[in-house]
Amino acid sequence: MFDTAVTRAFGTRLPIVAGGLMWLSDADYVAACADAGIVGFITAASFPEPADLRTEVARARDLCDGRAFGVNVSMLPKLVEGETVAETFRLIADEGVRFVETSGRNPEPYLPILRDADITVLHKVPSVRFALKAEAVGVDMVSIVGAECGGHPGLDLIGTVVNEALAERRLSIPFLIGGGIGAGSQIIGALAAGAAGVVIGTRFLVAEELGAHVGYKQALADASERDTLLTMASVRNTIRTLANDTAREVAALEREDPEIGIERLMPLVAGRIGRAAYRSGDISRGMLSAGQSLGLTDRIAPLATIVAELEAEAMVALDRLRPERAS
Repeated sequence: MFDTAVTRAFGTRLPIVAGGLMWLSDADYVAACADAGIVGFITAASFPEPADLRTEVARARDLCDGRAFGVNVSMLPKLVEGETVAETFRLIADEGVRFVETSGRNPEPYLPILRDADITVLHKVPSVRFALKAEAVGVDMVSIVGAECGGHPGLDLIGTVVNEALAERRLSIPFLIGGGIGAGSQIIGALAAGAAGVVIGTRFLVAEELGAHVGYKQALADASERDTLLTMASVRNTIRTLANDTAREVAALEREDPEIGIERLMPLVAGRIGRAAYRSGDISRGMLSAGQSLGLTDRIAPLATIVAELEAEAMVALDRLRPERAS
């Protein structure tokens, strides 16, 4: 049914990419993606020790059994000494990984490593102006995740619908659209607008296979599209998260002192706090990335079931465009 640059590149049945989820995207998750007919990415930053990342890649290779998976490498500037991005890419190449999702900054310095290993590079950006730069330096495709996305929507805060229209006019390489995607009709809309596929994160946070506490998943299933908050614009690192106690405290501090600085925020926003919530189910603390498609996460379910529902909704949307088929 679907034949796009995404399905051809990854060999998947559906034009859906499950973007990397910090602390959550592991071998079991990407294997569930493969089973569902889509492609997922292990988050390298979730396995800071090289030996652990190698082990996880090996597990994914076994579980996926020849089907596509990739590794997500966030190139956000580190808050600690030491740059390990190049070493991470070399490890990925050594392990024979075929697909990489990059984000955070310009991947140009690392492309020779990936090109030498014949790795397909999908670069994630928050708006089309950054996608144009990525195209110019030679990535294979881009994913554009707009203001509605969970995690880092950038400073421009351009909406998904505008991003896809601009991308169709300005880009020559294949592009994917993300940010608020959680219904099959949106997939058809993105393809009609010229996208080669979609990127989904928040909608999959309630997947049974995801290694997070059931209490965390249920809280997301119970949340609505109004239960997110944008913070950290004061340090030029805007993030959309669940509107919990931590996010509200950060927002209040930023209102009181727009020049607050990352040092004062770190005791609240450190990643280890959010990771504890995934383990305990207590969603009151930590910066827990979540997008506005929370309004579409209605229950915990196997990932294959969620994807099948998206596919069925997509077929209904197609029938709306072909009245003769619906009749």
